[in-house]
Amino acid sequence: MMNIEFMVCLVLAILFLVIGIIFSFLKEEGAKYVSGFSTLNHPENYDKASISLDMRNQCFTYALILFLGAILSYFISAIIAIPTYVIWGIVFFKSVHLDGEKAFEKYLIK
Repeated sequence: MMNIEFMVCLVLAILFLVIGIIFSFLKEEGAKYVSGFSTLNHPENYDKASISLDMRNQCFTYALILFLGAILSYFISAIIAIPTYVIWGIVFFKSVHLDGEKAFEKYLIK
């Protein structure tokens, strides 16, 4: 019998790892793929390299959380995946902003 919780954690972890690697290679160009960046009034006033770097770091953090959850759910119990999803959800939704200007205000070039 296959541990579906392990597989879901593993697939999500690999997905976030690949996205993080893509942001690593794109560097400044990666900023235009961040949700909300293209809707900013003056995108040239923002530090694109920092935006891409932070996005890369977020994706690597999500991947780490999910890889650990996958390993624990495989070796200990499938139930471990549930707290993993909760932890990932909390970390993920802490970075979600409804206002694009507010989300990127820390990246303004001064």
